[in-house]
Amino acid sequence: MMRLANSLALAGVLGLFALILIWNAWLAPPQVLPRALVLLLMLTPLVLPLPGLLAGRAYTHAWSAFLAMLYFVIGVFHAAGPGAERGYGWLMICLSLVWLGAAGIYPRLARRQLQQSD
Repeated sequence: MMRLANSLALAGVLGLFALILIWNAWLAPPQVLPRALVLLLMLTPLVLPLPGLLAGRAYTHAWSAFLAMLYFVIGVFHAAGPGAERGYGWLMICLSLVWLGAAGIYPRLARRQLQQSD
């Protein structure tokens, strides 16, 4: 079960990374700000928890859930927008909820496993 939670958290993070990269680089490049700046601002927070998530650290899963909430809010903002931007927003909401749920349950499972091994 811990492995599933870790895999889902990673899938959420990497899915968001791919979605944001594809959307902002090819499908709908930003009109006002430079593309590189938008990608840097949107993708850098996703890279920060990757080493800890890949290593399966419970602490990293716990604090990365706060980042997932940030992307949830951004997704809601885009889902309320016009046209194709709604689909982008809903995908972002779904991926951030997968990440949030998995990152929230992983520390509990890790603590339970640690208590059982004692």
